[in-house]
Amino acid sequence: MSDDPQRLQDLRNRIDGLDERIQDLITQRAHCAQEIAAIKHAAGSQNFYRPEREVDVLRRVLERNRGPLPDEEMARLFREIMSACLALESPMKVVFLGPEGTFTQAAALKHFGHSVHTLPLNAIDEIFREVESGAADFGVVPIENSTEGVINHTLDMFMSSSLKICGEVELRIHHYLLGLGQGLEGRKKIVSHHQSLAQCREWLDANLPGVERMSVASNAEAARLAAQDRTLIAIAGGSTAEIYGLEVLASNIEDEPDNTTRFLVIGKLETQPSGDDKTSLLLSGQNRSGALASLLAPLARHGINMTRIESRPSRKGLWEYVFFIDIVGHVCEENVRQAIGELEREAAFVKFLGSYPKAVL
Repeated sequence: MSDDPQRLQDLRNRIDGLDERIQDLITQRAHCAQEIAAIKHAAGSQNFYRPEREVDVLRRVLERNRGPLPDEEMARLFREIMSACLALESPMKVVFLGPEGTFTQAAALKHFGHSVHTLPLNAIDEIFREVESGAADFGVVPIENSTEGVINHTLDMFMSSSLKICGEVELRIHHYLLGLGQGLEGRKKIVSHHQSLAQCREWLDANLPGVERMSVASNAEAARLAAQDRTLIAIAGGSTAEIYGLEVLASNIEDEPDNTTRFLVIGKLETQPSGDDKTSLLLSGQNRSGALASLLAPLARHGINMTRIESRPSRKGLWEYVFFIDIVGHVCEENVRQAIGELEREAAFVKFLGSYPKAVL
């Protein structure tokens, strides 16, 4: 069937008109953001970023979406508009577990958009210190993977840090095999973060059984090394191929198709209720039989759903443990507030880590 030139031109003209209207509306939105900034400055407020407000906007975007763009794409577009408008109010600095090209950076950009200033740091404890000192507004750290479980270093940092959890990000993880040039001939070693190597174990066993595997600090570091040595191949995210000038040798090599990593946004901000929130706590019970059951009893009495529990050594005594728990609800809600009050009376130690909106997509 031949093209209809007039029909094509009419559609292109319509697109041009829509683009002009969209641009005008974005400009109007940006002016509103500037007015909000002026009002906050006049009131002496330094709190320009409101996680609960942003997640509310995104949830309504998803409720309105009728296609053909999928929810994830529509949310991404609006996230970038919000990011650009927020930068007019107050540019933010966000630190993440580097180097450039890590999944943690991808999570930071998914949550904040590309109009924030992102800075890679070498270790999780450095991220906490940078935010605690006020040198950065927020940090993004990994907390758990659906295949390999919890990231203990992040949990341990919360024991001594005064920072709060301000948000969470869930990122579908796709692993790519990257290297200089094409083909797998002459490759002597596979380099990647130890979690990525574990998440791709079955694929590697089936396809590269005789190649040595070496763990490095991050996937981005693996890509950097592979860019210097043709005998190395890296497992990393797709974005690192362009950053480090590598070829994609194989795609989506993760063993679990639903492989997802959860990240936390940390800062000094105490987030207000969004209507669909989580609360995270640190708990420690008396060293006696049934201590854990008594710790969890207040949650059951107040009808609170616990979505995760992890234990870590307290480092204060032999065989003493601290429990990290996530529950559904916000600390401002009456049942959550009452349950935490009971915990504070019954537990040996309780630390509130933050209430924050559940991840959108």
